Amino acid sequence: MSVRETFEGQLNELKSELLALGKLAESALNDAISALKEQDRDKALKIIDNDYKINDLEDEINEKTTWMIAKQQPVAGDLRRLITTLKIATDVERVGDLAVNIAKSVIRIGEEPFIKPLEEIPKMAEIAQKMINNVLKAYYEEDVAAAKEIADVDDEVDRLNGKLIQELLEIMIERPESIRQITQLTFVCRDIERVADHATNISESIIYLVKGKRYDLNS
Repeated sequence: MSVRETFEGQLNELKSELLALGKLAESALNDAISALKEQDRDKALKIIDNDYKINDLEDEINEKTTWMIAKQQPVAGDLRRLITTLKIATDVERVGDLAVNIAKSVIRIGEEPFIKPLEEIPKMAEIAQKMINNVLKAYYEEDVAAAKEIADVDDEVDRLNGKLIQELLEIMIERPESIRQITQLTFVCRDIERVADHATNISESIIYLVKGKRYDLNS
């Protein structure tokens, strides 16, 4: 096997590991929202306990990528591919962290009845989850058009987030005794909105990977 073939094999291995990292983060996020809806403390604790799997895999990806940059001294497209791998791995790992944050809010809310039907948060989460799923597919296929479409969806998450936080603040004024739960639900909204932001960051990384130019999709 030639040096080039070996290098291509290592790049493909990194790509597979990054997709595996994405699946772990997606699963953690999905479980966190499920734990919230069911007010399932045990499920929330499991998410927190399993976070090390995401962290360890990100560390492994970063170590391999850094080693390849130092050892192979790649240029142009190859270097861009490795830099993009580091950036996307960080964004995906952050999604895992946000799932942990949501799990902690689940524990803090406990079994206290929700102050309003839990409708908007799962809707926001579903959109953000689809963004992460679709952006990882766009990364695998190096699909710039799909990456741009995913970033456009972020506006809907921002709109729902702003609307729900306003409603929660109004309820807090009327029912100040609910401030503890409302604070946690507000944190959950913020965490979901950040998941969507990380999906947009990954979209930007895909465009950089393919086009070699940086685009700000949040503007």
